[in-house]
Amino acid sequence: MAGTRKGTYKITNWSKYNESLVQRGSVTFWFNEDVISQWKHANAEPRRGHPFIFSDTAIECLLVLRELFQLPYRQAEGLGRSLAQLMQVEIEIPDYTSLAKRASSLGISLDVRKHNGAIDVVVDSTGLKVFGEGEWKMRKHGKSKRRTWRKLHLAVNPDTQEIVAETLTENSCDDASQVDPLLNQVPNSTNAFYGDGAYDKWKVYDTLEKRGTKAIIPPQRNAKISQHGNSGNCPLSRDLAIRQIRRHGRKNWKQNVGYHRRSLSETAMYRMKCCFGDHLKNRLTPNQQAETRVRCKILNKFTRLGLPIFKWI
Repeated sequence: MAGTRKGTYKITNWSKYNESLVQRGSVTFWFNEDVISQWKHANAEPRRGHPFIFSDTAIECLLVLRELFQLPYRQAEGLGRSLAQLMQVEIEIPDYTSLAKRASSLGISLDVRKHNGAIDVVVDSTGLKVFGEGEWKMRKHGKSKRRTWRKLHLAVNPDTQEIVAETLTENSCDDASQVDPLLNQVPNSTNAFYGDGAYDKWKVYDTLEKRGTKAIIPPQRNAKISQHGNSGNCPLSRDLAIRQIRRHGRKNWKQNVGYHRRSLSETAMYRMKCCFGDHLKNRLTPNQQAETRVRCKILNKFTRLGLPIFKWI
């Protein structure tokens, strides 16, 4: 008996998508006249110590170039000098120590497009290596005490595929504890929250209920109903999901509630690791947090330049 032939996808907007891929590496797209006009620090607010010479825009621009081309701080300074010389622009370039110090306290916006009304969010986390041996030494000689990593939590708008919120934590931090910090960053109210089984905790349901957000979270396979069906209280969303899974099966429940949209958060993780790798260059936590935030902002820029549109064949 012949097996079923698998289908494939075809990109229908290849010309436009190809141009967006080329534009991602255009230096003039990131180092433009608007950035140059805001290069010097113009804030007159009093502060302790020597006043800043360079604006946050200048520091952020060089940090973006550093992440875009995967450079150390010193080489990022050299790239900035070369660009200023080639573009014949009379501006000073911050030295590498200034970049590292300012990055640790820089407030970086994710540059999310404005959206009217409530949005859905899909949430997931992934690990990023900080320091330690490579995979070969790990297999050959075992785990070392100095091998560690950080956990990156992302909230993605499934309609636009933009990253609307992010946090970076220690590897021991559980995913459910970051629901509030993530949703506090989302500029819009949230209509639905999509998460995997790691978010199947009562503190998550309580948080979402207070915000008026629908929870699309698969209960654990051994989950028990907490509130009797004849109770006069409002039915719990988790109990409703458990009953629907018992009645129709887990697979059908996922299809009915659209749970598979959550895979778009995994797509965002994959895109980030393809573009920037699976490790962090900085050693200090504040700089690592700035590093991941810059990466998220770059990915949002990539998204606005253009994404592929697929057609099932």
